[in-house]
Amino acid sequence: MRKVTIKHESWPIAGSFTISRGSKTSAEVVVVTLEEGGAVGRGECVPYARYGETVDGVLRALEAARPRIEAGLGRDGVPEVLEPRAARNALDCALWDLEAKKAGKPVWELLGMAAPGPLVTAYTLSLDTVEAMGAAAKKSAHRPLLKVKLGRGSTEDLERLRAIRAGAPASRLIVDANEGWRPEELPTLLAACAELGVVMVEQPLPASDDEALRGLRRPVAVCADESAHDRHGLTELVGKYDAINIKLDKTGGLTEALALAREARGHGLQLMVGCMVSTSLAMAPAALVAQGAEVVDLDGPLLLARDREPGIHFEGNTLFWPPRELWG
Repeated sequence: MRKVTIKHESWPIAGSFTISRGSKTSAEVVVVTLEEGGAVGRGECVPYARYGETVDGVLRALEAARPRIEAGLGRDGVPEVLEPRAARNALDCALWDLEAKKAGKPVWELLGMAAPGPLVTAYTLSLDTVEAMGAAAKKSAHRPLLKVKLGRGSTEDLERLRAIRAGAPASRLIVDANEGWRPEELPTLLAACAELGVVMVEQPLPASDDEALRGLRRPVAVCADESAHDRHGLTELVGKYDAINIKLDKTGGLTEALALAREARGHGLQLMVGCMVSTSLAMAPAALVAQGAEVVDLDGPLLLARDREPGIHFEGNTLFWPPRELWG
């Protein structure tokens, strides 16, 4: 019989993390641990209110699936018991980890992939006042890639962006508006982003209002985040977006994330691999998907006051493949 542990954990954020939808001071995660045949596999997810998810809801969904999981449910059966969101992600990644531990082989070898190499990840600057974001950029000016949270209106956001560019003149910049801009603002905002050397803009419009992107001249690559989940609906993004942000909490785990990455490439879309604010346990499987992605945004552990031990090793913005004790 497989032993299943389902647990809610709270990890303090260093300071606070603010986007256009609000602020938080801790990362609330759910961890699934599977023990079988002397091996232990783990997976972590972050329930996200934007998609109607709560910690209690994810815990209930996993508890409802417990009998099937304990009876030996395999990865192929996971879609039968869980929706493709956070709960499925934790279980899918735990099953991959368990399989790797039982086989005595790393996950990338089970997948037939080359050994993963180091990745340069973005480092996120939370939404704040113009002055505070300029100061934060200056403090992080040594980092090669910064992700900037915006989404509070065109005039304020342009001031923030100019202050950030002045504070970090050599860094590549990604802008994440978190659905906070309006269609009539886009030409001005995208032109300003191009002028200031921004390499990508994430989800400028609400997912429900993104048809305005179709046919729009885009001087900067525009990336779908809240509009992109799994392979279902992927074709609807072609023509509106230049890239998609793949997050395992949206796809429902590593299995679908890898399939989505392959199909997105087939449609000519660039890949960004992102994360919620969470620990190294959540970053590890995402790092497999991120191999070869145009943009990597796996800085979750860097935003925490503390991380798991052992965790992923970072040198500045460079992420190294995690120890097998952590995952995979």
